[in-house]
Amino acid sequence: MRTAERTPRVPRTQLIRDASLVWLASGIVGVSFGAIAVAGGLPVWVPVVMSLVVYAGSAQFSAVGVLLAGGGPIAAAATGLLLNTRTAAFSLAIADTLGPGRLTRLLGAHLVTDETVAFALAQTDPVRRRRAFWVSGIGLFAVWNVGVLAGALAGGALGDTATYGLDAAFPAVLVALVLPTLRADVRIRRCALLGAAIALAVTPAVPAGVPVLLALAGLFLHGRKEASA
Repeated sequence: MRTAERTPRVPRTQLIRDASLVWLASGIVGVSFGAIAVAGGLPVWVPVVMSLVVYAGSAQFSAVGVLLAGGGPIAAAATGLLLNTRTAAFSLAIADTLGPGRLTRLLGAHLVTDETVAFALAQTDPVRRRRAFWVSGIGLFAVWNVGVLAGALAGGALGDTATYGLDAAFPAVLVALVLPTLRADVRIRRCALLGAAIALAVTPAVPAGVPVLLALAGLFLHGRKEASA
């Protein structure tokens, strides 16, 4: 017997269209990462394997930076792990979104990034949220790794990738994703402003990636609001 009400289906074409900007930014930054790593002297397989296994954006940039600066593998791994600890909070935020089953959660955990979490949480419906996470996550993983491979193969032919402003692609997309939520929820807007203020204040004094981690302190304000409610 069919029920009178159903959860509205979300066209995949709409999700793909919405996620395409994230994928485009991912591919551009992936090319930059692969080119920087190989132009700095690392073999092609290093950024390619790192992107497949580690898959951690800013943490990969930091780890490669340590290697190119003369640091050892242990120091590079420690730097990457420190910067990627923020994904633990992200995983808690979307734990119910990944779906049932250990294998599903294991694969989903590998796709948890700033972008997939922001894209999923921007959705209002649980079904749409889950679909948005998986569609954006799988596409992002594929495009990122293709971009890294292309950049690594290009090597030093691209020159200094910083001159192209490629580092601005991801922040611009993230801002576009979170704006609807910030406009709709005053509490989240206050937490975001506090986190942004903390990140801006510490940026001159800490390594790249750490300001994002420290910005999670903005969640303290959200916790206090819920506790007092």
